[in-house]
Amino acid sequence: MSHPGYHSFAALSLAGACFSLLAGCRGSGQNVLGAAPEGKPVTVAAAQAAVVKEPVTVRGKLVEKCPVAGCWFMVKDATGVMKVDTKAAGFVVLDVPLGVDITVSGKTAPNGSERMVEATGVRY
Repeated sequence: MSHPGYHSFAALSLAGACFSLLAGCRGSGQNVLGAAPEGKPVTVAAAQAAVVKEPVTVRGKLVEKCPVAGCWFMVKDATGVMKVDTKAAGFVVLDVPLGVDITVSGKTAPNGSERMVEATGVRY
């Protein structure tokens, strides 16, 4: 005969283990929107210096995003901040949380006196 509280404890332990596994998977960069980013990431500063239409991959933190449609976001690393446009790629980042580590691939494009990335895909 088992202890009356054992089944509740076992169920809670199993639920906690499952939650930990799911949270670990979500935080490990397995979510992809658009085409999976490829190539070795460069810094924001290097991407800012790239020739227009040059393919780039940038890794950093998502620090701001379009609050209405999620059609652009800002990625920040130790070298700077850069705008990323997702409109042409056909995905939005409304459900991607601020502060998450994100990797984006795309091509550089003019953005005033700076460059931005026209995204083809992101991983977070």
